[in-house]
Amino acid sequence: MTAMPAGFTPVVPFDECFDARYGLQVVSEDVEGEGIVRGRVPVRDDLLTDLGSVHGGVFASVAEALASRGTAMSVIPDGFAAMGQSNDTSIMEPLEQGVIHVEARVRNRAADAWTWTVDARDDAGRLCAFSRVTVAVRPM
Repeated sequence: MTAMPAGFTPVVPFDECFDARYGLQVVSEDVEGEGIVRGRVPVRDDLLTDLGSVHGGVFASVAEALASRGTAMSVIPDGFAAMGQSNDTSIMEPLEQGVIHVEARVRNRAADAWTWTVDARDDAGRLCAFSRVTVAVRPM
C-alpha cells in the first residue's frame, strides 16, 4: 500500500525511495479512526549487523516512515506538510530473522506537531524496539 492523499505526487516515487530499499510494506492505515498505521519489514541479510541482528537504523527508519506517513495522510489535504522532528528509538531485543511487525499509534495531534509511539515486534510478538516520534506540521 503506497496511497497518498488525492492530488499529491511525491518527489521520489515510492519504489525508488529509502523505505522501499529496506523493504517497508505499509499494510494498513486508519489515522482518522484508530490513529494507527501498521507496516512490516521482511528481515534480509543486508539489514543485519556483523553480529547477525537487525541494525537499529532499520527500526528507527520504519518508525519515522510510518509516523510521517500517518501525519501526512491527514494534513496534506488541508495544505500542510509533515516532516520528521524527533525520533527516539530503543532496541529492546535482538531480531535475527523473520518479519518485523510494526504498529505506529498517534498519541497527540497538536496543530504544529503530532506525537507517535511505535512498537516493533518479531513473529512471536516479542517487543524488539520501541520509538517515540514527533512529526512537525507546517504550512506548504
